[in-house]
Amino acid sequence: MDNERIAELFEGLGPVSIRKLFGGKGIYFDGVIVAIVLRGELLLKADAESAPEFEAAGCRQWTYTGSRHGKLVSMPYWSIPDSAFDDPDEIAVWARRAYEAGLRAGK
Repeated sequence: MDNERIAELFEGLGPVSIRKLFGGKGIYFDGVIVAIVLRGELLLKADAESAPEFEAAGCRQWTYTGSRHGKLVSMPYWSIPDSAFDDPDEIAVWARRAYEAGLRAGK
């Protein structure tokens, strides 16, 4: 996903900055990380408060198997509902949730 498309998706939230992160991209709004692009997939930040909304919408949480201990590790990033990619108002709602989760995380 190129930077122009990322900026377009987040227009409803406001101007974002994009930096290299985890071999992908970190997306920041007002200095707070709100999303990442990993292996071409856009994932939004969530927390204990917002994760149930992502889950209810059928989104998938980013997980991986730890190389040292072989256990499944869950990260605080979730996929975006497919319908949000084509609806600027809907993606703005999800982006706002991600921003609020980032604020609560203090990062």
